[in-house]
Amino acid sequence: MKIGNIDLGDRPVMLAPMEDVTDASFRLICKEQGADMTYTEFVSADALIRSIAATTRKLHIADGERPTAIQIYGREVEPMVEAARIVEEAHPDILDINFGCPVKKVAGKGAGAGMLRDIPRMLEITREVVKAVSLPVTVKTRLGWDCNSKIIVDLAEQLQDCGIQALTVHGRTRSQMYTGEADWEEIARVKANPRLHIPVIGNGDITTPAKLVEAFERYNVDGVMVGRASIGAPWIFREMTGLLRHGEVPHISTAEKFMLLRRQIHESVARIDEYRGILHIRRHLAASPLFKSIPGFRPVRIAMLQASTLDELESVLSHIEHDILPQLSQPSPENAG
Repeated sequence: MKIGNIDLGDRPVMLAPMEDVTDASFRLICKEQGADMTYTEFVSADALIRSIAATTRKLHIADGERPTAIQIYGREVEPMVEAARIVEEAHPDILDINFGCPVKKVAGKGAGAGMLRDIPRMLEITREVVKAVSLPVTVKTRLGWDCNSKIIVDLAEQLQDCGIQALTVHGRTRSQMYTGEADWEEIARVKANPRLHIPVIGNGDITTPAKLVEAFERYNVDGVMVGRASIGAPWIFREMTGLLRHGEVPHISTAEKFMLLRRQIHESVARIDEYRGILHIRRHLAASPLFKSIPGFRPVRIAMLQASTLDELESVLSHIEHDILPQLSQPSPENAG
């Protein structure tokens, strides 16, 4: 699969753009674990053209994580064009336009998935951004605004006519937010359109290696984007690509998983500071499958998520890794010998 001149190989697996998740450290780790392409956190066009420091920092890309796309969002043509030109100066491999974010503070103001209620403006923004930069431009969007307006099959053609070089479709409407199930049959309809020649990337509910393989084999998409399942589990890309390309899910030890989480913690602290760096990483700790289905874990979980220093957090993690988890693999007394 190619986006412009960027060759991603056969059936690429991509890290989705996620606010407060896909920072530079996490992207690099996911790339090392097998992600074929990464996306930055989405970037506000308005904040970018005002040179807001917290926004401009999101434009930094390390060579080791490439190919990487920077994703922008906004609701007006001129700010989006100006932001696109600023992004081009940061030298990403691809510029992605966010027409899919469903959260109220974005979509409620007409940006992100809010554009699904103003298709003429969406298309105008897309055409003008494509004309303004030499980078390959792609779009990420949803099936439609609600169940009565699933317009994605026709919209995909219109976006292609605007000059985009790939389309990512999340298999829900804006009204669904993240509830219910992603409709991969509708994504498959987009891909099956004989008039569409750009790559179609599917997104939504890809939480296991088996679901990843099904997305390619049953729905015939060109690429798959993995989002929430990677939070607190960057190793999922190694598991997924292992099954996809070698027919088996590789074993990844608990020790290595803890090592990856600790790396995230320390890199977050180094990038920000101790207190805010730990706050930033709590979402990963809260979501990590390492800490799921452990009997009586609630008090330990609370202590883990309330730790405010590296020493406190390391003490809790060490207790989990070396005391709690090993006990789960031991036979109970009534089943022993």
